[in-house]
This record gives sequence, structure tokens and C-alpha cells, in this order.
Amino acid sequence: MTTTIALAGKGGVGKSTIATMVIKYLVQTQSGAILAIDADPSSNLYMTLGLQLEWTVGDIREGLLDQIKQSLTAGGAAMGTLSGGVTKRDYLDYQIRSSLAEGSHCDLIAMGRSEGPGCYCAVNHNLREVVDSISKNYRYVVIDNEAGMEHLSRRTTRDVQVLLVVTDPTQRGIVAAERIAGFRHELGINIERAYLIVNNLREEAIPAPLQARIDALDIPLLGTVPHNDRLAEFEFNGRPLVELGDESPVYQAVAAMMQRIL
Repeated sequence: MTTTIALAGKGGVGKSTIATMVIKYLVQTQSGAILAIDADPSSNLYMTLGLQLEWTVGDIREGLLDQIKQSLTAGGAAMGTLSGGVTKRDYLDYQIRSSLAEGSHCDLIAMGRSEGPGCYCAVNHNLREVVDSISKNYRYVVIDNEAGMEHLSRRTTRDVQVLLVVTDPTQRGIVAAERIAGFRHELGINIERAYLIVNNLREEAIPAPLQARIDALDIPLLGTVPHNDRLAEFEFNGRPLVELGDESPVYQAVAAMMQRIL
């Protein structure tokens, strides 16, 4: 059985950092392979995981549309095939599997850029089927979403075991987290459990005004992650965040939270 852990949050709250620590914890403590899906158009999760990314699903989608345009003149694409008799589904399946950034215990698919001009409905349907089919081969799937969680809403497999909504310790961040948490009731997805994580906390405790706002949310607080200057050093030197030591307060905070929910 595949366990899906999805993360969401507005830009700049450190969502990819939390996703990386979640993956680090799973690699070190759980059996089975892990698939990371970077659904943020910025596609930088591969850097924090220390993986090499050649191309994204968005690149593959655009390449398929070019193939369709070329094949239309031969009458193939309209019948579901490309030049040479290759089906669109087989083309996408091969290309996406080839695009996997492979690690020792964790592989990565990056969704990349959103659609450009043109009709994407049929292509996106095939993409959803292929990505979901690949996901079933992994014990854990960790999805780093954009704030709107569009990738979750477009999945053909609609079960998510854990949703982690990440915020920074600001009133604006909490408001954004509240809106994101509310999306889960509108997406038609079976989200079994949802939690809030407050990241980059400089104080020992959440300030009272923020705590009051958090207490009023329709999502329980799972925990907090402290501010740590070591992260900035890693970013400046281009080191993957997954190489943070187990003694790191950031990793220890996320590991403690994962122990609670798994």
C-alpha cells in the first residue's frame, strides 16, 4: 500500500525544506522506496535532495503537443497515435519514466511549468494516469504542492493519508494557511488527516496573538520548526539540505512530528 504525504503552503514559508526533512526521515527510518513529486512550478526540490533533474513533466507535455501537431498532418494523432504508431499514453509513460531523477532510496518527478496556449485536456488526463500509475510502485509518495494544491485536485487517485500545511510565524502566513486548509474540503479528495506546521520560529514559543489565531483554525497544530542559520549556509554553498546532520534542530523537529503521525 502506498502512503501519500502532501505538503502545501504559500511561497516562501520553507515548504520544500520541510518536504526534504520528511523525505530524509522516511529514508532513514522506513522500509520501501520513496517517490518525491515536485508540483511547484519553480521545480527546486531536486536541489534540496541532491538529485540531477534533466527535464520536467511540463517539458514532456509540450514535447507531446509538438509531436501531435506533426502527426496530425498524417492523420495519426486524431486516432490516438503518433508517428510510428506510438500511442500518446505509451509516449508519456516512456518519457516520464525516463525523466525520473533517481536516488538511492528516493526518486523524483518534477511537474514543472504549467500549460501554455493550446488544448491540454486529453494530454493532462494521460499525464495524470501515468504519474499515478508510477506512484503505486512506491511505499511512500511525498508531494510538494503549490499553494492552490492543483496537482492534488487533478490526480486520478484521490486518497491522501496526510496533508501538512506549512506556514511561517506571521499573521499573513496563518491567513494563507487557513485558506489552503479550507481547500481540502473543496477538492473532492479523501484526505485522511491534515495538520499545521509553523516553520522558521525564532522564539521558543509561538507568540500569543498567533497562537490564538492558530487555535481558531479548522486544522490542528502538529508542531513548530525553529529558525536555524545553518540552512542559510547550505543554501549559500549550494549543498543539498538532505545532508543536514541528524543533530540539526530542524531535522529533529520534523522527525518528532513524523514519529507522531506515522
